[in-house]
Formats: sequence, structure tokens, C-alpha cells
Amino acid sequence: MKFLSKYGFYFFLAGILSDLSTPYILGMFYPGLNQFERVISTFGDVASPVRGAFLIVSVISGSLLLLAVPAVYRVFSRHSVKLGVIALLSLGFYAIGDCIFTGLFSINTQQETWGISTWIHNIGSGIGYGGFLLFPFLIVIYYLNREEDSKKRFYSVLLLMSLFFAAVYGFARVPEVNHLPFLNQLGLCQRVSYLFTYLPAAFFAWNHLREAGQELSNEE
Repeated sequence: MKFLSKYGFYFFLAGILSDLSTPYILGMFYPGLNQFERVISTFGDVASPVRGAFLIVSVISGSLLLLAVPAVYRVFSRHSVKLGVIALLSLGFYAIGDCIFTGLFSINTQQETWGISTWIHNIGSGIGYGGFLLFPFLIVIYYLNREEDSKKRFYSVLLLMSLFFAAVYGFARVPEVNHLPFLNQLGLCQRVSYLFTYLPAAFFAWNHLREAGQELSNEE
């Protein structure tokens, strides 16, 4: 556990890069797929030519994020134990619900009605994404009582952007409005939303790795 607390942010960044890059890398091996229109889980559909690779990588990405949980808890709990627990749950729900469950329970668009695997996938994904959407907000809270005004402003802007694009993605799923320009590109809306949800976490992890490096340099 001490090892994970110390090096967890490396796993965090690795998990972020793995999860974000997966659709673009696998998309090169999926002829005819329109990434602007199709959601990421399409890669795991039973008819997908890259299904096996997508399921494996999803589990790997989720596992890397889970390995980051001790380090995330350690940092956030410096502010308060309650905040540390919420951050732990936020990241844990996303890693399990939206990554690992995606790898273990894929969708099947060939069925007219949802099967048990599709139900578990969609429910887990929804809970996981909702949990991780809290993470940018938790970062802002973390910096509220710290004398780092530039970081407060920076992460506040990223929070607003992540909430805005999450709302756009939500509207893209509403039949009454998803015919409108941009909203009719569900896959694009999802990918942009995921990017801006991940950005605060990525910068947060990178900043803490830099701070840890500086502390080691000072000790030497």
C-alpha cells in the first residue's frame, strides 16, 4: 500500500492516457466506423472487429486507475478525511463502473432489447461516469484553503468546461433535441466530454508528480 501511495499518480496518468487513446488507436482497425456518431462502447459490441482488444484494454485502464486510489486518498485526505473518502469513491466508481465493467459486460446492438450484459454495462457506465464527473469539483475544493490562487482559477475554469461539455453530451442523448447541429454527433459529444472531464485529473496528477520530484531533489 505504501508503494501505491507513493507511485499511484504514475498509474493515474497511465490509466488516463490508456482510456483516452483507446478509441483512436482501435479506430484505425475498425473500417467504416464513424467516431463522430458512434459511442466508445461500440468497440466492445459483439459485432466489433476489435472487440477482444477493447475489452482487455478497458479492464487494464480501469485497473491502472484503481491502483491510483491510495495515492489519491492520501493527497485529498490532507485536506480532510471526508474529502479523501469521496475522492476515493469517485475514482473507484469510475474505474470499476465505466472501465472494468465495460470490459466484462459488453453491449449487444444486435438484440432488439437489452440483455443482462448490456444492462450491467449501461448502469455501471452511468454510475461510473457520474462519479468521476465529481472529480474536477473535488479538486477545486482541495485548493480552496490553499494559498495557490492561480491553481484555484485554473481548476475552476476546467470544472466549468467539464460540466458544460457533460451537459452537451447529456442533451445529445435526448431524442427531442439530438437532431440539432453538433448534438447529432453523439460520439463526438461523448469524446469531448470525456476529454474535459479527464483534463483536471491529468493536470492534478502531473502537478503532484512534479511536486514529489521537487521534494526528492530538495532532500538530496
